[in-house]
Amino acid sequence: MLGVLAGFFVVWAIILVGMFVGRRKILGENARSVLSALTFFVASPALLFETLSKAKLHDVFAAPLLVTAVGAMVTAAIFFVIVRFLLKRTVPESLMSSMSASLANSANLGIPIAVYVLGDASYVAPLLIFQLAFFTPLFLMALDATTSSHRTTPAGFALMILKNPMIVGSALGLVVAGTGWQVPELVMQPIHLIGGAAIPAMLIAFGMSLNGSRPLQAAAGRRADTLLASVFKLVVHPAIAYAFARMLGMEGQALFAVVVTSALPTAQNVFVAASRYRTGITVAKDTVLITTVVAVPAMIGVALLLT
Repeated sequence: MLGVLAGFFVVWAIILVGMFVGRRKILGENARSVLSALTFFVASPALLFETLSKAKLHDVFAAPLLVTAVGAMVTAAIFFVIVRFLLKRTVPESLMSSMSASLANSANLGIPIAVYVLGDASYVAPLLIFQLAFFTPLFLMALDATTSSHRTTPAGFALMILKNPMIVGSALGLVVAGTGWQVPELVMQPIHLIGGAAIPAMLIAFGMSLNGSRPLQAAAGRRADTLLASVFKLVVHPAIAYAFARMLGMEGQALFAVVVTSALPTAQNVFVAASRYRTGITVAKDTVLITTVVAVPAMIGVALLLT
C-alpha cells in the first residue's frame, strides 16, 4: 500500500511543478502545446514500443482488454440513455456527454499512473489500444452521422487510426513481442532515452493545463450534466469494470490495474472533439477539469479498497 501511495505522490508532485511552471510562465506561452506535441508524437510512442516489445501478449489482449471494452461501453450506454431521455438533450450533445463520462485519459495520466502506481506501463496498453483503435473512432463516426458539419468516410477513419503515433508505437512493440525478435541494444538505447522523456513532460504539461479554468458556471446551464458525467467517470465506470472483472475471475494486481485505469479522468481530446462538432463543449471542458482534479484522490480510494 505504501508503494501505491508513493506512486501517487510522485505523480502529483510533478503535476504541481507543472502548475507552478505554467502559472509563472517560465517556459513561455506555447510551452504546454510544445510539451504535449513532444510526448504525443515522439516520446510516448517510444515508451510504448519499448514496454510492449517486452510484454506478454496474453496479458494485453486477454481479460484486461475485454474488461476495458465492456466497462467503457456499458458506462457510455447507460449515461447516453440518462442524458438523452431524462435530461432531454439532443443526440449529438448526448453522444458528446457520454464520451466525457467514459473516455479515459489513457496517455497523459494513464501512462504515468501505470508506471509509478501499477509498476508497468503495459497495464495501460489495453485501454490505450481499445480507445484509440475502436472507441474514439466509434464516437466520432456516430457524431458524423448525427451532424451535418463533418463527414468522414470509413477509409478516413482507418487512415486516422493508422497515422496515430501511439497506435504505431504500440503496434510495432506488439509485433516484436509476438515474433520474439530481440531488438539490437544499439537501437533500443536511444528509444529508451527518448521514451524516458514521456512521463515528466506529460505530467508537467498536464499540470500547466490546470491553471485558469473555472468549471460549473451557472450561465452555461449544464451543471447537472457535468456533475453526472464526472460521477460516472470516476465512480460508475470503475465500479462496472470491477464487477465484470470479478465475474471473469480476475484478482490481485490484474484486478487492481483494470479498476485503476477505468478510474482515470476524462481524456482531454474529448474537448477537442466537442469543439470540432460544436456540441457539448461546456460539459466536455468542465468534466475534463473536474475529473482531472479529483481523479488521483479517487484512485487512492480504489487503492485503499483493493490493496
